[in-house]
Amino acid sequence: MSVENKLGKVLLVGAGPGPVDLMTVRAFRAVESAQALLYDALCSEDAIALAPAGCVRIQTGKRAGKPSMKQDEINRLMLRLARKGLRVVRLKGGDPSIFGRVGEEAAFLNGFGVETEVVPGVTAACAAAAQFGFPLTHRGEARRVVFTTARLEAGKLSGDWSAAADPEATLAVYMGGDVAGDLAQRMIAAGRPAETPAVAVEKAGGADAKLYPATLATLAERVAEAGDGPLLIVVGEVAAQAHAVAEIVEQSRRTA
Repeated sequence: MSVENKLGKVLLVGAGPGPVDLMTVRAFRAVESAQALLYDALCSEDAIALAPAGCVRIQTGKRAGKPSMKQDEINRLMLRLARKGLRVVRLKGGDPSIFGRVGEEAAFLNGFGVETEVVPGVTAACAAAAQFGFPLTHRGEARRVVFTTARLEAGKLSGDWSAAADPEATLAVYMGGDVAGDLAQRMIAAGRPAETPAVAVEKAGGADAKLYPATLATLAERVAEAGDGPLLIVVGEVAAQAHAVAEIVEQSRRTA
C-alpha cells in the first residue's frame, strides 16, 4: 500500500530591516523552527544564523539591479521542498507584503495545495522614521503615506507620480537611489515645491545606518554621497524633523 507524502508548510516571513532585535517574536521562532530556509540578499547574517543545525539554507538573491534567482525558480524550489514534507521559511528583508511579492508566492503555492502563512516584519520606512526621529504621518503636515518604488524603463523613470503633488502625503520611495535626480524632477513637475524636505537613509534600522538630509532640489547630490547599501528616500514635510536631528548630531560631533 502506497503512503502519500504530507505536504509541508511554507512561511513567508519578514526579517525586518536587518538587526535581529527588530524581528518580531513570531518571525524569530519561524526561522528557529525552519527545516529549509530560503533567504534574500538583504537578510542579515544574524537572522540566517537563527536557523537550526541541519536546516537547508539557500540564498535566493533578490537584490535590485544585481544578479539573482528568478521568481519562477524560487516558486518551484519552495514547492519542491514543501512536497518533501519540510517546514519551509521564505525569509525576506523588511515586510513581505511591501514589495516582497508575497501575493505571487502565496498564490502559486496555494494553487498546488501548499499551506502558507505570512509573518509580517518592520519595513524600512518605519525603521528609518524611528531611528532618525521623524514621523511618517503628523497632524497638520502629513495625513497619508505612499509606499512606492522607482523603476527604470528604457533608461527613464516609469510610473504615475501624480500622488507626488499631494502636499499632505509622505512619499517613501524604495530602491530609488539610482534615479534620485529624475525622481526629484518628476515630483517638482507634479507640483511639489523644490524646497520640500527630503531625506535619504542608507541601511535603515542598522547600527551603520546613515542619514542624508536634503530637499527635492538637492536630493540627487546628497544621494550621490551615499554608499552602495540599500537606500530609502522619504519626501515630505515630516522629513524636516529628521533634519533637526541631523543638526543636533552634527553639533555633538563637533563639540566632542
